Amino acid sequence: MWTQNYAPFGNLFLSALVAAIPVVVLLGALAFFHVKAHIAALLGLGLALAIAIVGYGMPASMAGATALYGAAFGLLPIGWIILHAIFIYDITVKTGKFEVVKNSIANLAADRRIQTLLIAFSFGAFIEGAAGFGTPVAISAAMLIGLGFRPLAAAGLALIGNTAPVAYGALGTPIITLAKVTGLSEMSLSAMAGRQLPFFSLIVPFWLIWAMAGFRGMIAVWPACLVAGVTFAIPQFLMSNFHGPSLVDIVAAASSILCMVVLLKFWQPKETWKFEHEETTAQKGFVKPTPAEAFMGWMPWIVLSICVFVWGLVPVKTWLNGIFNPTFAVPYLHNLVMKAPPVAKELTPEAAKYSLNLLSATGTGLLLAGVISGLWLGLKPGERVKTYFKTIHRIRYSLLTIAAMLALGYTTRYSGSDSTMGLAFASTGWLFPFFSPLLGWLGVALTGSDTSSNVLFGNLQVVSAQQIGMNPILAAASNSSGGVMGKMIDAQSIVVASVATGQDGKEGEILRYVFWHSLALACLVGLLVFAQAHWLGWMIPG
Repeated sequence: MWTQNYAPFGNLFLSALVAAIPVVVLLGALAFFHVKAHIAALLGLGLALAIAIVGYGMPASMAGATALYGAAFGLLPIGWIILHAIFIYDITVKTGKFEVVKNSIANLAADRRIQTLLIAFSFGAFIEGAAGFGTPVAISAAMLIGLGFRPLAAAGLALIGNTAPVAYGALGTPIITLAKVTGLSEMSLSAMAGRQLPFFSLIVPFWLIWAMAGFRGMIAVWPACLVAGVTFAIPQFLMSNFHGPSLVDIVAAASSILCMVVLLKFWQPKETWKFEHEETTAQKGFVKPTPAEAFMGWMPWIVLSICVFVWGLVPVKTWLNGIFNPTFAVPYLHNLVMKAPPVAKELTPEAAKYSLNLLSATGTGLLLAGVISGLWLGLKPGERVKTYFKTIHRIRYSLLTIAAMLALGYTTRYSGSDSTMGLAFASTGWLFPFFSPLLGWLGVALTGSDTSSNVLFGNLQVVSAQQIGMNPILAAASNSSGGVMGKMIDAQSIVVASVATGQDGKEGEILRYVFWHSLALACLVGLLVFAQAHWLGWMIPG
């Protein structure tokens, strides 16, 4: 047994500075020194292991087991999702059907701003609600690339668009998990997040287009931004407050997509905006597909959406896990790490079990969608296999990067260095309501998952809130709401975006593109929570 020590250097803030070194080095290497992502990830992992063993006194065998555990999780389910999302995209390109998709979207709206709202925000939110774990970024970015977006823009816009829905992603998994970790009411947590995030669901469409086309470009399409945001925010509020977390994104995204399509039947921007490198004529080069052609072109994405939704259903997951789901206790790690107060209420062993859930993993649903799509589109078996292995070869370094980054995240989690940084945030007293969402932001930036951030910091948020007289429901929900803004800068999402857009080795450019957007939005969440804690208490569910 080994107990975590959150101030191994005798001082919390000094310990927090040391704990932050792997993260700072990783992000700095990517953003400023243009180091390839897999090299930067391995460098960060090496530093995290060294600090865990030497600084925190974690047994070397335990630290090694932790890194392998994280790497395995990086490959399944996350790498498994990315592989098959890109595989489906490659099939549509191989068969020429993506041209049909491109033409149908261009004829619905040739304007790049409108296409961004439809794909990066509305459609991405639907995929987030059904699957999560990087799936929407991979799919949205790939679709934008196919439409003719520059790789950097496609990656950055997909990341910014995938913010507001994250707390309710994968059929509400982050909120459901947060309730289990904290012991608080799932419905109350869902309602509280639903009284924070709709404000940002209204903001993000405007922010997305401003980041893309500037202020004037945004103002020119304000009706579309407003419709996309309002028709997402209202269902998001209603579902989260009166139904629960599971179907929030599905309903809100479907509402946003349908209302956008209706709007575009009656309204179009006065001028068609395109990137500087493109022709400015409205629809030159686009042939309107017939209904039958459009259906065939969109069929792979329809099948993908259906498979993702079905695979996200709890009864389906349970049934598939009943068929095949061997679960292993991780040697040298399972129940051998003890979380200590104030991170946990009492000394609590950390479980470490790995599930080889090949059948129930979302990536398997995507694989099935790819197989069905290939058959439907008439792709010969040999061509399907050839395309599949080409996809594997194309993303091989990205899979290594994801494995290394998840290994880093798991190492900081089990060593307690994540909690050290969290406790430094939690010691801010009266200002803690502002920093509470930033703690969630940090958690997602480190772990790549709002769910993991809630597991990591959910209870710490509750303990800290109780110490300063803050409502624990507000603090816990703020961890998830603030965490969503960290989704665009977590290493996992950046790598996913780089893979989907063919920008291997340019992860630093993507990080620089989105970092300040992420931090600014997280600070806005902090200001809202600060106001709710001190002046807007009526917004907190009773």
